[in-house]
Amino acid sequence: MLAVLSPGQGSQKPGFLTPWLDLPGTEARLRWWSALAGVDLVHLGTVADADEIKDTARTQPLLVAAALLAAEHLPMYDVPLTAGHSVGELGAAALAGVLPAEAAITLAGVRGREMAAACALEPTGMAAVLGGDPDEVLAAIEAHGLYPANRNGAGQIVAAGALDGLDKLAAEPPARARITRLKVAGAFHTPYMAPAEAALAGVAAGITPKDPTRILLSNLDGSAVNHGREMLQRLVRQVTAPVRWDLCMRTLADLGVTGVIELPPAGTLAGLVKRELKSTGVPEIVTLNTPDDLPAARDLIARHNGLRGHEPVIQFRVVVSPAAGTFEPAADLAEGADLRTGQVIGHVATRQGPVEVTAHDSGLLTEWLAHHDDPVAPGQPLARIGGQV
Repeated sequence: MLAVLSPGQGSQKPGFLTPWLDLPGTEARLRWWSALAGVDLVHLGTVADADEIKDTARTQPLLVAAALLAAEHLPMYDVPLTAGHSVGELGAAALAGVLPAEAAITLAGVRGREMAAACALEPTGMAAVLGGDPDEVLAAIEAHGLYPANRNGAGQIVAAGALDGLDKLAAEPPARARITRLKVAGAFHTPYMAPAEAALAGVAAGITPKDPTRILLSNLDGSAVNHGREMLQRLVRQVTAPVRWDLCMRTLADLGVTGVIELPPAGTLAGLVKRELKSTGVPEIVTLNTPDDLPAARDLIARHNGLRGHEPVIQFRVVVSPAAGTFEPAADLAEGADLRTGQVIGHVATRQGPVEVTAHDSGLLTEWLAHHDDPVAPGQPLARIGGQV
């Protein structure tokens, strides 16, 4: 299993897009996307300094553009899974076929501008809490009126909220924990961003998403999302909801991911994956920062998928579990059955009740990959729907 990951805000570096502009068509693509995002992506990715590219309104479309540019040079049809951190989810959603690239760039522009505007309404900030017992850290964050905006795994939780609350947390850190203030404009992924969520929702309402063509993990709870409309709703809600990257990495482990490619600007997510999955087996990782890294990324994809021949092949779309629980396939469906888009093919029994599993494409039910009462994790493949290419 191979995953392509799209990083979020804070991973950018001055000039990181400069080497990519040597590739044919890249500058023209960036200028087109600049018109959609309302910022000069060529300038920001090449000559802008660190202060300029840490501006939320500029950073967010820049990061999404960088991920999509690099992915254009990879055989993405051979990649079964994508995920993104925070604004990186917009890039991941585009790579999974939920959004056109232009829609992802436009939403990133709106998201960045509106979150920057929300930050200006009230003085807020963020601080990384490194180490400590997770339960004690969460209790301390709540006690100071703050929110756990990012739960990144690998012993890192980011607190966000009012500046006086952050000061009190720094003065009284949880046991064995270290507090580092982050140079950000405000409390992202908290209720302070409600105006930005409302503005983004208004724009997103005009988009018609498609269902994902590969496994797409959500920051909301680490689960795989089968339906485009649901993913678009999650992307909007994520502006005020915590980023649960810890749960995304747990799903990567549950699915047995053995290879990871992090799109540019790469390094942050690779480091989290290495630290979090060291007990279950660290996957082979390629950090894709310049075009010089493309051969290694393509090689990793080829070794995970095998070489393609020249004969036509059957391609399958995989239906994945939307939640953790036990799987119950529909009693009247057998392999070889004709499925229609949206048809219920079973459900996952969870502690909160049954969650329906539906086919996100029409075709033959080629193979059950999970059976009656099998325990399943979010994102775990349940069935294959086949079709001729």
